[in-house]
Amino acid sequence: MHFAGPSDIMPIMNWLSLYKGRLIVAGPCSVESHHQLLATAQGLSQTGRVTVLRAGLWKPRSRPGKFEGVGARAFPWLKEIKEKTGMQIAVEAAMPEHATLCLKHGVDMIWLGARTTVNPFMVQEIADAIKGSGIPVMIKNPVSPDVRLWVGAIERVHLAGSNKIIAIHRGFHNHEQSIYRNIPLWEIPMQLKRELPGLPVICDPSHIAGNRKWVKEVAQIAFSRELDGLMIETHHKPEEALTDAHQQITPAELTQILDDLFDESETPAQAATLKSLRNRIDEQDYQILELLAKRMRLVKEVGTLKKALGEDVVQPGRQQKLLDDREQKGSMLNLNKPFIRKIMQLVHEESVNIQSTLAHSESRAEHKEQNKPTQKHS
Repeated sequence: MHFAGPSDIMPIMNWLSLYKGRLIVAGPCSVESHHQLLATAQGLSQTGRVTVLRAGLWKPRSRPGKFEGVGARAFPWLKEIKEKTGMQIAVEAAMPEHATLCLKHGVDMIWLGARTTVNPFMVQEIADAIKGSGIPVMIKNPVSPDVRLWVGAIERVHLAGSNKIIAIHRGFHNHEQSIYRNIPLWEIPMQLKRELPGLPVICDPSHIAGNRKWVKEVAQIAFSRELDGLMIETHHKPEEALTDAHQQITPAELTQILDDLFDESETPAQAATLKSLRNRIDEQDYQILELLAKRMRLVKEVGTLKKALGEDVVQPGRQQKLLDDREQKGSMLNLNKPFIRKIMQLVHEESVNIQSTLAHSESRAEHKEQNKPTQKHS
């Protein structure tokens, strides 16, 4: 499906300063205090790499009773920080009232979060609130993997009069177990770039990773996909953060990550291509691991059902059919038959081990219950 999106979006380098050709946005997940914001902003300013300070004044939470940001009282702090550091200021607007306050207090740009982008009604209300202002808007992908919703939000903002728009890839909600907080599904931002070729697309590795130890890895993949920059959550003391503490890094850690990334991206063309391909292989390997984890969870369910039905763990007929079938399908995908058989034999052996362990543990539990001494009463 092809979308006829806006074609006059202003190139990012025409209105924002870049660091080595890419936009770097950084700042705390949520503003907690004047001291926290000032300390973080000063640390980021000293890196010389950050153009835009992200500052979440309102923090939507899944459940009430948790810290939801300091709200509008932080606007004077933002003004002070802009004067001291020269960084532009971006604030998340989750409601039209937020957008109106940002315009009133001279905020440089706003961003729409994933929970907002998924709701066309709210996007339209925010678009109506900023109509005619021309304020730049960054738009995160919706929580659901629907590129139409993402494009629709971009179109609504564009129709409100803004041609300074940046898309942010922050991953998608996933109910399955994963090493990441939000699954990247890189094909969706790639599709967005194909549909809207003039649109800058940056990556938020913090929300994809959900853990600071994966932030650099996700950022590397984003660069290998030729995205236009990064939005990374930073905090002067991440361990004390009131929201998303696990995924925030310090300004010094941000500097190290960026230095490593740009050193790698400045290698000769062939080495850079090799690095990009290796990142793609890493990405595919993680998907294979996640699929294996899903398969083994199903294996446990099968083992429990076999136990209830009184069936044997090992069923040779099923094993042979499975191996023959997978070998045939792998061959159709141009994979080597002996290679496929070897892999599937290993997978089957692990499945048998899991089900045997499950059966034995349940049998031991039943035996223990049956032989439990009866309590005597006087």
